[in-house]
Amino acid sequence: MERILYGDNQFFAVNHISDVKSLEQSIKFKDNKVIMNTIDDAINSGINTFMCTTHDRISFVCETIRENPEKYKDFNIYPCMPYAHKYANAVTELGIQGTLKQYMPGNFFGSMFKGGKALVSQDYISIMELLIDSEMKMFKGVNTPVIFLQNVITDLLLGLGMDDVLKGFHDYVIKKYNSEPGFITMNLPKMVEKLESLGIENPIICTSINSANFRMSGGKEIYTETLKSKKFRGIAMQVLGGGAIHPKEALEYVCDLPNIQSILFGASSKRNIQNTVQIIRQFDNGKND
Repeated sequence: MERILYGDNQFFAVNHISDVKSLEQSIKFKDNKVIMNTIDDAINSGINTFMCTTHDRISFVCETIRENPEKYKDFNIYPCMPYAHKYANAVTELGIQGTLKQYMPGNFFGSMFKGGKALVSQDYISIMELLIDSEMKMFKGVNTPVIFLQNVITDLLLGLGMDDVLKGFHDYVIKKYNSEPGFITMNLPKMVEKLESLGIENPIICTSINSANFRMSGGKEIYTETLKSKKFRGIAMQVLGGGAIHPKEALEYVCDLPNIQSILFGASSKRNIQNTVQIIRQFDNGKND
């Protein structure tokens, strides 16, 4: 994985600082071309990995990549699934049958048979596989070396003790897509412990890492101890602590921690993208001197 990953929150009006800023971003990125231009700004700043939800508008990004294979040959996308709002909105607009027709992969009746059988038998693994295939349709022909399970589902499965589904996601992503599975969580210590118990070695785990204890179950002390003592590949997200920490201070804290392979951030302007990349590289170079 690359050191710096670019995220998509700003494109879909997700802002932890203010509703006003969220509205501004919603207006700015109402055109898909503006989203793609901003991703190009990130690429020109030296970032080659875009970590994103499976929001319907991401399909435009994938189409652009497919239409320009030479330009984006070294560019990777890390899909994060499922995007729950997409299904909820589709059911409201299209009904259950319409939603199934829109999102079921491959042969609709074959998928329906598999899904129906799964629902009757409570075969959660088959349901999970169908959902993965549905979410991955838009990424056909795009480099997706890592595929993530969103924290809403990851932490739900963790809390319910549904270990077989966590392991099933891991195995299916490797088998079907020849990609590495990743897990997003708000409880790093428990997730590392759980994946270890399932025999998943050196997993990729994305989690909140910041000095403000923002969305860090148990607090930064136990997170730091986990980073020092456990074997996994960590991705730090929400490094600004929901806007509570100055960017330079926040990035210095994260860059100084062990076992953080990648830092995920979102920014809506070329200048902020460039500044963030510059600060991370500055602290990394200082650490290596």
